[in-house]
Amino acid sequence: YPKAIMARITLSSTLPDFPWNLLEPAKRKAGAHPDGLVNLSVGSPVDAVAPGIQLALAEAGAYPGYPQTIGTAALRDAIVASLERRYHIPRNDETTAVLPVIGTKEAIAWLPTLLGCRGTVIIPEIAYPTYEVGVLLAGATPVRSDAPWELDEESINPDDIDLIFLNSPANPTGKILDAAHLRKVIDWARDHDVIVASDECYLGLVWEGEAQSILSPEVTTGDHRNLLAIHSLSKTSNLASYRAGFLAGDPAIIAELTELRKHAGLMVPYPIQAAFVAALQDDDQEALQRLRYAQRRVRLLKAVIEAGFTVVNSEGGLYLWVTRDEDCWATVDWFAERGILVAPGEFYGPTSRTFVRLALTETDENIDKCVRRLAKK
Repeated sequence: YPKAIMARITLSSTLPDFPWNLLEPAKRKAGAHPDGLVNLSVGSPVDAVAPGIQLALAEAGAYPGYPQTIGTAALRDAIVASLERRYHIPRNDETTAVLPVIGTKEAIAWLPTLLGCRGTVIIPEIAYPTYEVGVLLAGATPVRSDAPWELDEESINPDDIDLIFLNSPANPTGKILDAAHLRKVIDWARDHDVIVASDECYLGLVWEGEAQSILSPEVTTGDHRNLLAIHSLSKTSNLASYRAGFLAGDPAIIAELTELRKHAGLMVPYPIQAAFVAALQDDDQEALQRLRYAQRRVRLLKAVIEAGFTVVNSEGGLYLWVTRDEDCWATVDWFAERGILVAPGEFYGPTSRTFVRLALTETDENIDKCVRRLAKK
C-alpha cells in the first residue's frame, strides 16, 4: 500500500470494532420471530418531526449560498433563549458563547482533535463509544473514570490530562450527576487547567430527580471558563436525520473551535439552521415528545421488572439499563428469542458486561409488543 493508505489503516486499526456489527446474529434471530422484530438496540427516533419544523425547513430550501459556520443570528439567538428558558442558564455574552454543529456525534468525535489533545482524556467509566473513538482519533489516551480526583497520580499525571468528558443524564445508564458532583469535577479540572465537556443531549428527558447543566448557576455561579456544554435536538425534537446540535460555554474556546471549524468547512446547512430555529422556539413540540417517551418508559419499565430484571439508574435519557447478573450476551439472546433486539453492556465499557440497554425509541405499537412478549415466561 502507499504510505498514505498505510497511515489510514494504522489509524483505523487503533479504533474499536463498530459495535453494532456484532449484533447481527442476534438481529437475525430476533427477526425470525413470527410477529416481527422490535429493535430496542438503538436510540434512533421513530416519531414524525413536528409540522412547524418541517415547514421552516421547506421555506428555507431555496437558499443557494454557503451557510456560516457560526450560524445565523436568528439561530444563535434561539439557542441562547432556549438555554435560558428550558435550563435556566442566564443570557450573558461575556460568559457564554454558542456554536451550531452538524449533530453532536460529529462534534464529540472531533472535539479532542480540534482542541489539540495529545495527552490523556478522561471519559465516563460506562460510556457512549464515541468518546473513546474521538480520543483515539486525536492520538490521545482515553482513561475511564467518573472521579478524576481519585486517579492514581503515580500512573497518570494530572498535568497530562487535556480534557474531561461528562455525560448527564448518561447514555447508556441514565444516571444523573448532581450539582455537587459537577462542582467537584469543575474544581478539580480548574486546579489542573483542564477543559470539561459535558454531553447534555438528554438534559430535557429527566424522569426522576433533577439534572443540572454544567453551565447552570447552581453549578458554576456564572463562571464558564474551560467549560463546554454539548446539546442535541436529535432526541428532544426527533431531528436525528437533520443533524442539529450545538456547543455552548467558554467564549474563548467557542471562538477557537469556530475558527478551526471554518477552515474544515464544518457548516450546518442553511435550511437545517432554519428548522433548528423553529424547533428551539417551539417548546410545545418538545413537551409532547417528552410525554410520548415518558408513557413508553412507564410501560416498558414495569414489564422488565415483572420479567425478573433489575433496573439500575435510568433516571433520565432514553434507555433502561437492566441486568439479571449474567453475561450480557446471554441476556441479548434471551431477548432475541422473544423477537426483541437490545444492546449488550459490553459496548459501553469493561465494567458493564452483565447489563443490557433497552431504548425507548420505538413506536407505541412495538412497545406494547415488547410488553406482551416479556409477560410470557
